[in-house]
Amino acid sequence: MSKSHYSDLGTPNKITRAAENLRKGGVVAFPTETVYGLGADISQPEAIKKIFEIKGRPYNHPLIVHFAKLAELDFWARNIPQKALILAEHFWPGPLTLILPKSKHVPLNATGGQNTVGLRIPRHPIALQLLTELGSHKAIAAPSANRFGFISPTTADHVKETFGDSIDIILDGGHCEVGLESTIVSCLDNEITVLRPGGISVSQLESVLKQRVTIQPHNRVIRTSGSLVSHYATITPLEICHSKSLFARACDLQQRKIRTAIVIWGKHEIDIQQKTSKLLHYIFMPDNPIEFAQNLYTTLRDLDNKNFQQILVEAPPDNPEWLAITDRLTRASHTFHK
Repeated sequence: MSKSHYSDLGTPNKITRAAENLRKGGVVAFPTETVYGLGADISQPEAIKKIFEIKGRPYNHPLIVHFAKLAELDFWARNIPQKALILAEHFWPGPLTLILPKSKHVPLNATGGQNTVGLRIPRHPIALQLLTELGSHKAIAAPSANRFGFISPTTADHVKETFGDSIDIILDGGHCEVGLESTIVSCLDNEITVLRPGGISVSQLESVLKQRVTIQPHNRVIRTSGSLVSHYATITPLEICHSKSLFARACDLQQRKIRTAIVIWGKHEIDIQQKTSKLLHYIFMPDNPIEFAQNLYTTLRDLDNKNFQQILVEAPPDNPEWLAITDRLTRASHTFHK
């Protein structure tokens, strides 16, 4: 395979070349507002297979199908309920994936063998330009552009670091605006259920639908992207610790001479011995959930690259606006607490 190369922030000629590469059965990494995706033309079965191979992704773990125009929703899905249309009209383009019965135009190899499909229209201009360039009634099947089960990429450099030259083209769209994956909502049987919290909050969904929305991120029949209990993992062991016990836990790790990165948010009074310790390194994150999400994956990747023995993360606030962040950290920490 040819060496991968960056676009210059997705200039038109590079986007045209990327679309042509997709038509020929290639694989392209591209930016969305959530994270970077690893995409293939949905009509190219060998290219879709290539995505699973590159990521090390199980074949029964479905991909999200990205397309460009709301008017084409009924081309990719069938039996679309009114509530799904309301959500699509309000939040697309944007970080919302809708689970619907798939149409005949969606191959089973993109859905993990299920008769349902996750659909979304991304908001990032490069993603939309790429889809438009690909053509009418065309779509890109894409998971996040990372090794399966590990941290998603939010910059083109993250993709390059992970895959090197194994991807044909990497379109560079800068740092992702949202920084976490899309919210996945099941619209099956006219019920609205959040299967994965993400870039659209539950309160936003409820405000638009004018009804309560069920949250069911675990133990469900429908397989979706990012649904495994252990996911979004760092290489370095990660532990979530509540504020009241955070500094006692840090002291314990210090006494055991474990080099630890401590990720905290908001304002804290830190003991001078801990502040000056060569074993403890504090990272101060924003206390705003939107800004925290934007920086989370980049921060965790940076810490992985600094050879810490442990990452200690202060538990996020127990409120709905932090739900997606709590979800990602919980899944990441589960890898080390089985």
